[in-house]
Amino acid sequence: MWIGIVLVALVSIGLKAAGPAVLGDRELPPKAAAVIAVLAPALLAALVVTDVAGAGWADADWRVGAGLGAAGLSYLLRAPALVAVAVGVVVAAGLRLL
Repeated sequence: MWIGIVLVALVSIGLKAAGPAVLGDRELPPKAAAVIAVLAPALLAALVVTDVAGAGWADADWRVGAGLGAAGLSYLLRAPALVAVAVGVVVAAGLRLL
């Protein structure tokens, strides 16, 4: 198992080092920079959805979805991130108590 972990780490380091080594001081094309800028939020959204919904959507809970929606809405309304998370927790916990 440790050999696999070390190999994956070495491949990851190699891939991360390849970008600066190949590009040097050149800028990325605008289309490539736009795609890279959207990858992290898309990956985060996918992780949140799969964590909330569970495998095969078997664990989907509307109360958790409502809490996520409340957190997202409060964040869109310019609440600090910690306050938005607290709002989401309170909404989800309140709905579970009902």
